[in-house]
Amino acid sequence: MANTTAELEALLIQRSLTDPQLLAAAETSADFRILPEATVIKIGGQSVIDRGRAGLYPLLDEIVAARKNHQMLIGTGAGTRARHLYSIAAGLNLPAGVLSQLGSSVADQNAAILGQLLAKYGISLVSGAGMSALPLYLTEVNAVVFSGMPPYGLWTRPAAEGVIPPYRTDAGCYLVAEQFGCKAMIFVKDEDGLFTANPKTSKDAKFIPKITVDEMKAQGLHDSILEFPMLDLLQSSRHVREVQVVNGLVPGNLTRALAGEHVGTIITAS
Repeated sequence: MANTTAELEALLIQRSLTDPQLLAAAETSADFRILPEATVIKIGGQSVIDRGRAGLYPLLDEIVAARKNHQMLIGTGAGTRARHLYSIAAGLNLPAGVLSQLGSSVADQNAAILGQLLAKYGISLVSGAGMSALPLYLTEVNAVVFSGMPPYGLWTRPAAEGVIPPYRTDAGCYLVAEQFGCKAMIFVKDEDGLFTANPKTSKDAKFIPKITVDEMKAQGLHDSILEFPMLDLLQSSRHVREVQVVNGLVPGNLTRALAGEHVGTIITAS
């Protein structure tokens, strides 16, 4: 086990990057939390943005008011238009990497919409290299908008089945929260949280206020409200060890969640 930077450097020069001793040595170095006071908020494409003015405007008013007390990184989902594109592209037998690029284009569009609606408050849209300016935006206006789709493009990892990109906007927003060492990750959907079944179609669906990833998998709920691969990312995380799912169509829910209240469902890594 390496105890110094020099010893770790020696291992990096001498060993394979998958060498167990090298990995163990690298693991001893704690990650630096870059934006520890910020919260990532993912606004669902199909659940919120696609509803237009009725679903989006009240939520944006809430965000503008909340920025007085909270730093927010606002990520966007892709929604219905991406599903339509996936349908066409999959029917043409195009690979997952191409579908990933198409999904990114719709999430980008939604981010552009939010960026324009919030522009008068000084809340900007950032992408690509602009992510490096996040600290400045947060210092000045406490909020920024970004596209939630991770930029894997042609380099996306294919799913075990089918060609739908496994890492989409839920995963993309979560990765931003984890890599920046943010204090919280909130998913804004159109349901009160996680249920034992789809509450839109099942009258017997029961609300679940808190659950672990393993419990979700054991109950067959792992692909019911968030992207399945995102839950695996949560279990391997270092900083953001739980996420919160709230109903953004209920006024005040997001504000309460930002304040640390248990609103909706909390999903924990363990």
